[in-house]
Amino acid sequence: MADAQQAARAQPSTADREIVISRSIDAPRELVFEAFTEVRHLSHWWGPEGFTTTTRSFEFRLDGVWDFVMHGPDGTDYPEWITWTEIVAPERIALLHGESRDDPNAFTTVLTFEPDGATTRIVMRTVFPTRQLRDDAVAKYHAIEGGRQTLSSLAAYVSELLRRGAQR
Repeated sequence: MADAQQAARAQPSTADREIVISRSIDAPRELVFEAFTEVRHLSHWWGPEGFTTTTRSFEFRLDGVWDFVMHGPDGTDYPEWITWTEIVAPERIALLHGESRDDPNAFTTVLTFEPDGATTRIVMRTVFPTRQLRDDAVAKYHAIEGGRQTLSSLAAYVSELLRRGAQR
């Protein structure tokens, strides 16, 4: 028991640097995973309400890159860059996300896709390099609400796919 307590104390906590957002989606895990990992789906739902996405390049594979621009409702463009650091289909994706390949403030996100009967629970755990960067993302970019809206958009998009008979 003492060894377990020492090990727990030896591992630094990330709680002050992270954002965790989850949502249940009324769709099979494989379809939710597909909508998150295929470029033909992403532009239909990615981002908070009012945002659109233009993909410059996309390669979903380990160490592959998604280079894209998010267009805000006010006309502001936000260059974005993601590299996939772990892919375990259809249950888990880990990624590094920043404004560019060499962004010193890039953050990590781990997404898990958990089956729950006919639904899928997606959990998005994002860890920032520092607490200040996390706090800035929350205050300046409304990261928590934006993440919730993004997962809500994913749920609506997948629901529409199912409604149309999953014509993918």
